[in-house]
Amino acid sequence: MNSQTEQIYQGVLKRDPDEKEFQQAVYTFLLSVDKIIDELPDVTYHKVLERMVEPERVIMFRVPWTNDEGKLEINRGFRVEMSSALGPYKGGLRFHPSVNLSIMKFLAFEQVFKNCLTGLPMGGGKGGSDFNPKGKSDLEVMRFCQSFMTELQRHIGEDTDVPAGDIGVGGREIGFLFGQYKRIQNKFVGVLTGKGLDWGGSQIRPEATGYGLVYLSDAILEDRKMTLEGKTCLVSGSGNVAQYTVEKLLDLGAKVVTLSDSSGMIYDENGIDREKLKYIMVLKNVQRGRIKEYAEKYKGVTYIPRNPSEPNPIWNIKADYAFPCATQNEILKEDALNLVRNGIKLVGEGANMPCSQEAEAILTSSGVLLAPAKAANAGGVAVSGLEMSQNSQRVQWTREKVDSELKNIMHNIYKNISEAAETYSTKDNFIDGANIASFIRVARAMIAQGYV
Repeated sequence: MNSQTEQIYQGVLKRDPDEKEFQQAVYTFLLSVDKIIDELPDVTYHKVLERMVEPERVIMFRVPWTNDEGKLEINRGFRVEMSSALGPYKGGLRFHPSVNLSIMKFLAFEQVFKNCLTGLPMGGGKGGSDFNPKGKSDLEVMRFCQSFMTELQRHIGEDTDVPAGDIGVGGREIGFLFGQYKRIQNKFVGVLTGKGLDWGGSQIRPEATGYGLVYLSDAILEDRKMTLEGKTCLVSGSGNVAQYTVEKLLDLGAKVVTLSDSSGMIYDENGIDREKLKYIMVLKNVQRGRIKEYAEKYKGVTYIPRNPSEPNPIWNIKADYAFPCATQNEILKEDALNLVRNGIKLVGEGANMPCSQEAEAILTSSGVLLAPAKAANAGGVAVSGLEMSQNSQRVQWTREKVDSELKNIMHNIYKNISEAAETYSTKDNFIDGANIASFIRVARAMIAQGYV
């Protein structure tokens, strides 16, 4: 890094010494921007860069709720409103025990540039709580969501900040949150996305992140005369993103052999077909079961428990393409070496920042095509933006129209990041392409608005 970007990064380390995830996201971003910052004609780009790494607003609050035994529970709630340069803050809510300020800031920071790449008028934010919905009754989840929204509602609005779902926040949680907002504000507006189709939601919103990941990956492959058809794919996770990644991969003729959750992974050498995928959707979305139950149901399936102290076995299986869709930093140095050793040709990041810095460096230097998260998993927020448009118009588009719009957005994202990579970095460095293309657009908006 040059002295200016290095100074900005050192400032982040000094102000936020314990926020490792946020530091990682900023460092990766600055590495890309460092390649062009001194070549830009306007010196004010340096001034906005140091503002980009500081949130416009951080909200933290307690969330008291009562469990089914009548005992008072306390969790912590967050909303990080990172940037409104391009539009209202937009980004998901995550309910998971791992949630802390560092993770919220890293996700909000990434969201700014991800939303920018869609071309839609959205800023970036992220929020959530260390509440764990797993093992909770519907009534407990409802009481928590109502308490969470009682505080959050004073900070959001359809023209201010529009949250959505993320890990631990699906249709059930969005319904409870929206109901409480409507009850307090006495308004039926598009303040949340990911709503049910009967009350303001959009077609293809649940599928959007997984579908978008595959659309972008397919565009990268197609440009190199490669294809998904007949190829073996590794997919991690088993939640919303993973499920619909598998569905779209099947649509395009690929074979998926793995899925996982926090307890372990399954390897199905015969491939996860549509019937098996339907079972997984019921298992995870309705029964809220564990992935090992898949191995108990189907013959010839291997289940491997997860050992956090060892390399993840899912990334040590021979395949053509890999799609990490679970969580941040799930592919570390040894995992990346295993992927390269086994001949992986493309990694499409479905989760947010699923590869560590070391892993990304190993993959890209080894010639693996890497579709970075801020581009590859932008499909979810893209359709959230389309849901906002539908809410403003008081209309609901057809499934075909939304899917067509999503595909066009993902292909435009590929066009923009590939052109930026070729212009400012190297041809296949989509990490630089995504960071640089989005930086320039956000920076231009901030300069025009007085650096705010």
